[in-house]
Amino acid sequence: MHPVVPQGFRSVTANLGLKDAGDDFAAVVSEAPCRSAAVFTRSRFAGPSVLLGRESAPLRRSRGMAVLARNANVATGRTGAENAAEVRRRVAAIAGIEPDELVLASTGVIGRPYPMASIRAGLDALARPFPEADFTAAARAIMTTDTRPKQVHVRCGDAVLVGIAKGVGMIEPDMATLLTFFFTDADLPADELDALFRRVMDRTFNALSIDTDTSTSDTAAIFANGLAGAVDPAAFEQALDDCALRLVRDIASDGEGASKLIEVRVTGARDAAQAKRVGKAVVNSPLVKTSVHGCDPNWGRIAMAIGKVQDDADLDPAAVRIGYGDLPMYPEEPSPALLAEAARYLGGEEVVIRIDLGLAEGAFTVYGCDLTEGYVKINADYTS
Repeated sequence: MHPVVPQGFRSVTANLGLKDAGDDFAAVVSEAPCRSAAVFTRSRFAGPSVLLGRESAPLRRSRGMAVLARNANVATGRTGAENAAEVRRRVAAIAGIEPDELVLASTGVIGRPYPMASIRAGLDALARPFPEADFTAAARAIMTTDTRPKQVHVRCGDAVLVGIAKGVGMIEPDMATLLTFFFTDADLPADELDALFRRVMDRTFNALSIDTDTSTSDTAAIFANGLAGAVDPAAFEQALDDCALRLVRDIASDGEGASKLIEVRVTGARDAAQAKRVGKAVVNSPLVKTSVHGCDPNWGRIAMAIGKVQDDADLDPAAVRIGYGDLPMYPEEPSPALLAEAARYLGGEEVVIRIDLGLAEGAFTVYGCDLTEGYVKINADYTS
């Protein structure tokens, strides 16, 4: 059975010469006007597609996205900026919308200009109008080193929400993350959509880290065409949160070379911001990641990572509690039997690290993955 999809969206995928095989281009556009919201990387080396998106995002009327995969078109100078603007103009013209109604995103190798001859030829050959939306094909076309397409479908009253995402490396989000897009036929006021979208992105995608590296191309956007009618904003925020979190967990478990999802749940913090800092310090630690990969219950590496949050002077080691799943590791010295049980627990596909700081009621959960030889191999050979 095919998953339910939102009304009024059309899409197209194609190979424009960026990948040796398979589609490397996807566009999804609403037939009807939309309200939209978007956030982008804060990287100082942001690519021209991000710069174009930042300019048009405040209008909150984007009707869809176009993605080119396997070429980031970053650090390509004036030529790169002109090429990005041309691609956006061409795709918008084919879709029958204005250029500033299209969010352009590009992902892949940095420092290489677009092969514009093959891109122009491929775009000129696209069908007009686009056929009905195929979100699975779009999710697959935007992949780079992902091993599988990532999409989620949820309902909210009479409306449907679909989310797609790509990204398994160069992930330490900063305002947005990798590439992720949400499409819905729900009707929401523009200001409310923007506010709830930012809240959800902050507690889901901004809670994700694979390797501490913030991409130059991070883009997250939502497009709501209202064809299903009004929805309760609180219910929609919950649906979006569920959709986004499922994508985050899928991305973390598919991290480059990863064999395990790591979830770090921090409680007892002064506030959520402190809990997030501690969680990120732990999930980003190469020593924590490798110990999880090796099924080594070396909780001392978690303590080390917490200790790196040096500016939080109220962190008291005597008040901290550390555990794997429901197994307590600190402050009481674990017995050999408990350590053996912890090693077995670390052999699973999902590992929860629990940290209670013993200060107050602040809490935050972050997501990541283990560090394996596969990550090194993928990134050592990425451009070859």
